[in-house]
Amino acid sequence: MAVELKGEILAVVATRDSSNKVGGGLPIFLAEDEEERQKLGLILSRALNAVAHDLENGVLIIVRH
Repeated sequence: MAVELKGEILAVVATRDSSNKVGGGLPIFLAEDEEERQKLGLILSRALNAVAHDLENGVLIIVRH
């Protein structure tokens, strides 16, 4: 049975307070506050032709579906 990749996480955006919740081999963008996190998520999702998903713990993931 073949495994098909449906989507991929392109980047992570987190507030500095939430930075201990992220790690790994993805690009991680740290924002000073919630407003900057949302703005970075919007800009990255547009630039990467992807969607920002809020994990509701101070972390956004940018995913191409």
